[in-house]
Amino acid sequence: MTAAATDPSLLRRLLIPGLFTLVGLAILISLGVWQLERKQWKEGLIASLDRQMKAPPVPLPPASQWLNLTQDNSEFRHVSLRAEFPADAKPAYLYTGASALREDVKQPGYFVFAPARLPDGRVVVVNRGYVPMDRPQKIPAGPVDIVGFIRWPESPGWFVSDRDATGEVWFVRDPEMMATVRGWGSVAPFYIDQESPVPAGGLPRPGSLSVNLRNNHLGYAITWFGLAASLAAVFAAWAARNWYHKTV
Repeated sequence: MTAAATDPSLLRRLLIPGLFTLVGLAILISLGVWQLERKQWKEGLIASLDRQMKAPPVPLPPASQWLNLTQDNSEFRHVSLRAEFPADAKPAYLYTGASALREDVKQPGYFVFAPARLPDGRVVVVNRGYVPMDRPQKIPAGPVDIVGFIRWPESPGWFVSDRDATGEVWFVRDPEMMATVRGWGSVAPFYIDQESPVPAGGLPRPGSLSVNLRNNHLGYAITWFGLAASLAAVFAAWAARNWYHKTV
């Protein structure tokens, strides 16, 4: 054993940086492992959503079951329903620059949210589809057989208003608040993203949803593991230099 290996001053000099290095390595490696776990979770989520969206539509559950529906068990469920859009109901226009779930929506415009009355008298808010900035549309007369996806509201942000002063243009998907402001009455706790039918004239333009979730977790994991390797290399080089100077 060399003298440097048993030199108390050298060991003390390496101790504190070594402890900090170990703590840093533990944090960086745990972050990398967490990102790998997130990658696995995200891949499972994408596969699950893709299966739900491509599944044949099932009838919208009756109002007696709505309390059992949650975002976890019902988001993106493919459903069918018959409803009628009241002609005197004022729609709400949700501004969009582009849609992460609608590949056909790439220009600024609006999604038209409107109340739809079910045969039992209950009201469900329906996102009827996309319209350009000038908002041309026509309200269908009579009952409509709708196919779409169950969606859940967004939470308003801290620094962004959920709507304009008139309550006509919105920036947050919040059907219950829309109903309060626009006078639609009591509505379901969820809303429907309409997939079909396409109305006469083509607007609002409904459409299918597609899974387009970011999955960059492998890249993040490689970054954290790379930082851990760099930290270990820097400490090893620093320790080797001190060892060398102590032995010469």
